[in-house]
Amino acid sequence: MKYIHQLEDWPDFTWDSDILVPLLAEVRYKQGRLLGQLQGQGFRIHSLHEEASLVTLTEEVVKSSAIEGEKLDAEQVRSSIARHLGMDIGGTPKITRHIDGIVEMMLDATRNHDDPLTADRLFGWHAAMFPTGRSGMRDIIVGAWRTPEAGPMQVVSGPMGREKVHFEAPDADLLPNEMAVFLDWFNGGTEMDPVLKAALSHFWFVTIHPFEDGNGRIARAIAEMALARADGSSERFYSMSSQIESERDNYYECLKQSQRLNLDITRWLKWFLECLGRCIEGAGETLANVLRKARIWEQANAVSINERQRIIITRLLDNFEGHMNTSKYAKMANCSPDTALRDIRELLELDILVQNPGGGRSTSYRLREPDES
Repeated sequence: MKYIHQLEDWPDFTWDSDILVPLLAEVRYKQGRLLGQLQGQGFRIHSLHEEASLVTLTEEVVKSSAIEGEKLDAEQVRSSIARHLGMDIGGTPKITRHIDGIVEMMLDATRNHDDPLTADRLFGWHAAMFPTGRSGMRDIIVGAWRTPEAGPMQVVSGPMGREKVHFEAPDADLLPNEMAVFLDWFNGGTEMDPVLKAALSHFWFVTIHPFEDGNGRIARAIAEMALARADGSSERFYSMSSQIESERDNYYECLKQSQRLNLDITRWLKWFLECLGRCIEGAGETLANVLRKARIWEQANAVSINERQRIIITRLLDNFEGHMNTSKYAKMANCSPDTALRDIRELLELDILVQNPGGGRSTSYRLREPDES
């Protein structure tokens, strides 16, 4: 059996427009509606745009690595992005060179989405991702295409010892020509819709698999670059990698199945567009949460609150499980129960906290929602 890149007409891809055009129109509608919400729900304020983009980019970087089985520290990622964007988000943890490099790649792809994609630019991304020249415990060639000495490149997923082989990439000696053709197409002024171009570029790059490691993450960065062009904005408000990570098995299965038989990649393009549609739908919840946090802080900053109270509000806004009570407050704010109770009463009077039903030892509190009477 031949893989798709071994077929005579490679890379002359084909697809069924009757299937894809309605899906593309639906995605474009959802994109427009989402961007419209940013203007109609209070996101005209620049700081809210920044915060929404920060949340989205953090998710994109963390989830793109998670797809490959690598768990990144989300706080380090968030701090690195904020620093590169010149945002002040308070305390910043020490950031590893590896995380900083991945962030730099994603920001270059999205912030500079209109710049040409070149081999040197891809080499820079790759070198930034692997600053030590190692992937895990092994040395790899960094900032250059893989070489014949590295052996055949098999695209696999799954834990070590139980990997699933999805396909085998082109031989290393073919890479200069393969990548030249790909980059000429990506940078060319084709009439293809940039959303469809994002889907095709992801598939094409992954099929070539030009590096020893990091190909999946770079492919998704290239797709984000094309999606930024589609949105006409360097700010990101939805994370494709987050949605792919939640559908990881289907993602790999679709890539695998699309590598076989012929150059018709309708199945892959259809899956990508449907996945992107679900991604954009889910982004509304993320943006609503950003706006909720901003409105609560707007209320808190309009009055005088102390540092302990600020710490507690931050924790309650950060996926805090359950409800706040006096003992939890005292522990998290590092204060006495009496001080905690006094702080809570002040927050109740300021309408920042509200007491839950019940009393006595079960007395608990939560943040008052911005629209709550």
